Amino acid sequence: MKKKRIEHEGKSENAFALSTGDLMAGLLFIFILLLMGALLQVQEKAEQDEEIVKKYDQTKTQLYIDLEKEFKDDLKVWNAVIDSTNLSIRFQEPSTLFAYGKAELQSKFIDILNDFFPRYLDLISSDRYKDNIEEIRIEGHTDSSGSYEFNMELSQNRTRSVLGYCLYMVQDEKIEWTKSRITANGLSSSHLIFNDDGTENQELSRRVEFRIRTNAEQQLEEIADKRFRKK
Repeated sequence: MKKKRIEHEGKSENAFALSTGDLMAGLLFIFILLLMGALLQVQEKAEQDEEIVKKYDQTKTQLYIDLEKEFKDDLKVWNAVIDSTNLSIRFQEPSTLFAYGKAELQSKFIDILNDFFPRYLDLISSDRYKDNIEEIRIEGHTDSSGSYEFNMELSQNRTRSVLGYCLYMVQDEKIEWTKSRITANGLSSSHLIFNDDGTENQELSRRVEFRIRTNAEQQLEEIADKRFRKK
């Protein structure tokens, strides 16, 4: 009788051990499934980020090519350059732009804007690019002469003059699209241009730039911010 009871107890203990093992195996299987799901999400996010970067590079490159093609015969006449890094067109003849210390547009600069801005807007608001344009930044820059505060007010007033005149030229069907994107940004002497020897180039520092920000740039900034916070 004792022998049978012992065998019965052993069988009960073995059955309990088997159910525990099954439970652990089940938990392990669930953990593996969760881990695989998380890894798939990470992979999908990485692929999305890569696609955004790729799209950004393609849009930026093609936009630069089209800007260069549109204005290549005018840049030397206007004393302007296109910067492929930040998609800006820089007008860098200060005596043509404004009188010294003033914010009113010079007649020569008005003539340039009459030729430049309608063509510029036609290009960037075309079906190819209009959904990718986040901001059209009109930036005013000064040299370091005078106080930073005075130059900040001066550069801001100058960009407002440029913005107001540009909006005056915009056709009705494009006015809302343009208003929702165009901004005036006076930057004083915060972005100086330097000579090769490291000294300030005061003439080139006094300039007006039209710079494009695409919505891909905003997405890239959000990606970078998320990655930084994770660290």
